[in-house]
Amino acid sequence: MIYEDLKNIEYGHAWEYQQKLFTEALDMKDKGPYAKNTLLFCEHPHVITIGKHGKEENLLFQEALLKEKGVSLFQIDRGGDVTYHGPGQLVGYPIFDLETFGIGLRQYIYNLEDIIIRFLKGYTIHAERLEGAAGVWLDTAVPSRTRKIAAIGVRSSRFVTMHGFALNLNTDLSYFSLINPCGFIDKGVTSLQQELGHPVDMDEAKLKMRELFEEVFIENK
Repeated sequence: MIYEDLKNIEYGHAWEYQQKLFTEALDMKDKGPYAKNTLLFCEHPHVITIGKHGKEENLLFQEALLKEKGVSLFQIDRGGDVTYHGPGQLVGYPIFDLETFGIGLRQYIYNLEDIIIRFLKGYTIHAERLEGAAGVWLDTAVPSRTRKIAAIGVRSSRFVTMHGFALNLNTDLSYFSLINPCGFIDKGVTSLQQELGHPVDMDEAKLKMRELFEEVFIENK
């Protein structure tokens, strides 16, 4: 597994780089038998992305407001609806050939959720899956308190993946008021900072997350 930290990078630049690695991985598979696996971590300036199944009614803003707040907008090729990325959010883009791990797409998404759940447990936060909704959630047994802390949206072709996850660490949650996150109108969003009452160190978080990726995808292979 090759690891790269892209630091704070414009969404469009990161998307182009992902597509380059994705295309290279597919070309490697043509020559066989497997492609290389690359894990990218980064943060983005304020941006809203709309997936293939995004609905206009989940966009709660006028274009002028986005410009005023310095928020970019991208229509992209991942699954899922609409989400927000911004400073203080740990974004991960695994460009993985799932066949090297002997898994399919469903297990892959399960693994991503599992990594985030384990990561949050290290900060004494009990996180869970929510049936029928990708991502990682808190207080799923209490609908009035259920809130999302991590979003997952993936594209795959011939078992090669791109896009990935976004985990709210020290994220300014006010920007989520611009959208219905992932299409939900009855559930909130949260961050690790909000749950703990203090910010967390981004570099430390990246190191812990990288270790968990190696544990789940390589050591448990």
